[in-house]
Amino acid sequence: MPTVGLFNKEGNKIEDIQLNDNIFAVEVNADAMHQVVVALLANKRQGTQSAKTRAEVRGGGIKPWRQKGTGRARQGSIRAPQWIKGGVVFAPKPRDYRMSIPKSMRRVAMLSALTSKVQNDEMVVLDSLTLEAPKTKEIVKMLNAFNAKKTLIVTAEANETVYKSARNIEGVAVLPVNNINVYDLLKYSKVIMTKDAVSKIEEVYA
Repeated sequence: MPTVGLFNKEGNKIEDIQLNDNIFAVEVNADAMHQVVVALLANKRQGTQSAKTRAEVRGGGIKPWRQKGTGRARQGSIRAPQWIKGGVVFAPKPRDYRMSIPKSMRRVAMLSALTSKVQNDEMVVLDSLTLEAPKTKEIVKMLNAFNAKKTLIVTAEANETVYKSARNIEGVAVLPVNNINVYDLLKYSKVIMTKDAVSKIEEVYA
């Protein structure tokens, strides 16, 4: 079983705790993580970009000048792509970028991401993270104690006090366990997770 330290928010180690082998010590599947990240990013795209083709641009119904005898290149419409205010060649149109990933692959990718964080010593487990009121200074102090810069803070439940305390810190995000995904785990160089959040992950994925 992988063993990690349990810390308080001041950065002092309390004890060592063991993590579930089936979640935090699996074989890392980089291909699965890559495919899931690509799908997550693709699914975020709105696909609402649009431009007009020459058939959709207003005007241009008459031939600008006769075919021969003027010394100029032949033209059929002032709304052809080479004209100012003309249509766009291969104009982008609204489309759906959504990609479907099997549930089993999403699970493999999530376990791989969690394992990679433990193996690379990029995961910190806190005994608890409670604040009486939103205080950015408290979160900054905690991050400094762990020398953490680009950090994902994971709580067991949605915690508005912690969220408000961290939202103005550049490179820091706060998510409850049920909102974490492979992209966010890999995006941040360090993951600070409460002990309750770890228990909830083990309960869901064990």
